[in-house]
Amino acid sequence: MSISRIRTNRSSRDERPGRMPQIEPGLVERIAWRRMREPGTGGDGRSRSSGRPDAGVRWIRVLSVATAVATYCLIVLGSTVRVTDSGMGCPGWPLCSGQVGPIDRFHPLMEQSHRYLASLATILIVALAILAWRTGARARHVRVPALVSVGAIMLQVVLGAITVITTNAPVTVALHLAVALLFLGSVTVTSVASFIEPEESWSLLHRPGRLAWVAVAGLFLVLVSGSLVVDGGAQSACKSFPLCTGSAASGGLIALQLAHRSMVLIGGTLVVVYLVALLRREGVLGAEQVLALIGLVLLAAQVTVGIFNALLGAPEAVADVHLALASALWTGVVAVVAVASRGRRDDALHGGPRDVEGPTTQPDRARSRIEQLG
Repeated sequence: MSISRIRTNRSSRDERPGRMPQIEPGLVERIAWRRMREPGTGGDGRSRSSGRPDAGVRWIRVLSVATAVATYCLIVLGSTVRVTDSGMGCPGWPLCSGQVGPIDRFHPLMEQSHRYLASLATILIVALAILAWRTGARARHVRVPALVSVGAIMLQVVLGAITVITTNAPVTVALHLAVALLFLGSVTVTSVASFIEPEESWSLLHRPGRLAWVAVAGLFLVLVSGSLVVDGGAQSACKSFPLCTGSAASGGLIALQLAHRSMVLIGGTLVVVYLVALLRREGVLGAEQVLALIGLVLLAAQVTVGIFNALLGAPEAVADVHLALASALWTGVVAVVAVASRGRRDDALHGGPRDVEGPTTQPDRARSRIEQLG
């Protein structure tokens, strides 16, 4: 019998009723992850005796959350330094006028505290990247975002030094904040990735979708434009809302303020559309729903505080709250996108399983077999 005849017969047998459908894409990889065995753990990085994550995975999660919290506080403190005009409280770098501390004056204390917190965040992210690399396959989702975070914080340190040397030039200050936001986003992604099991599929580049990235980009531009408003001295240029009427400020400051408000309208709309679409999607995980709702609440609070900030002439306390909410909103939206990058519930997102055999699907039985192997 010829080879072509054999292939024809085999193909016809595969098409007969009752034949099992093809294995779900990615199923073999998940089985392989479950079957992996390392000393004292299962393939998913969990202890065989207790079913809990092993020490390496637990430390990665602790460090990732601690790094995200420290980075958020770093950006909020940096915003306070900018709002209170404490950026040149320490004209030298890295020490403050040759001193390590304590600092007995307000502006030097604010600036040097910001530098100490930056040092702490640097130590945490470097330790996290090293631990993720040493943990191996159990931290496969964490390694890339952790390394990206290390690169971002190194660039941030260099920009911080340049900002001091150039006496807070507006361009360097804006770049400093932009990289800070990228660093906060990368450590947020790292924190989310640390809680995703290694056998789960997770793709930050392909799964979130175009709308997610457009919303993230729009929000990023909103925050950067807000930084330009503060650095350019335009935060109190318009004491009316939504238009800028009756202002005695220069045309350049008014244009900067109106450009920021236009970006808020565009970026805020994109964020709302993305989060609402996520909430309306079938098969969305509970964590995504909670984070999406938090994002909508933070956006509403941010816009409200921003309006009061403009009407009151940008007092320091309100400006600090406005910047803190902006950082929290950025963290929340990035976290939503990171969680939405998980591959669980693919069947639900695609309208249910396509290959059905009897009352249950072949992938469902395969998943049950995986659980038995695990």
